[in-house]
Amino acid sequence: MSNRITPPGFVEPCLPSPTEKPPSGDDWLHEIKHDGFRFLAWREGYRVRLFTRRGYDWSDRYPALVRAIGALRVDSCLIDGELVVCDDKGVSSFQRLRSREYDESARLYAFDLLKLDGNDLRRETLELVKRP
Repeated sequence: MSNRITPPGFVEPCLPSPTEKPPSGDDWLHEIKHDGFRFLAWREGYRVRLFTRRGYDWSDRYPALVRAIGALRVDSCLIDGELVVCDDKGVSSFQRLRSREYDESARLYAFDLLKLDGNDLRRETLELVKRP
């Protein structure tokens, strides 16, 4: 069951904007749009929660992902990404994602690290936040 009870400081993820053609030039960064759900992974100490872009807590649905975020060597973090389930060829499949049959194989493709160990990184340069 999904609950819409978000933690203090909940951040709504930025959503992509459709355009006729992508911008070009050195001032632009591009991200791949997968066929998935936009998600925020929030960790504070040992507690991990997964939120939809509208603030619903779906942590119970994706325990493997909760364990993975819990295994990170950090005290706290907030990750903005896209929850994806891939088919046998490695291509994201919205049909598999919605079916619930593949919940254990869901992965979070991280776009941005918004907070880390108590530091809000949203005011940092894009190059710092997106570094590999």
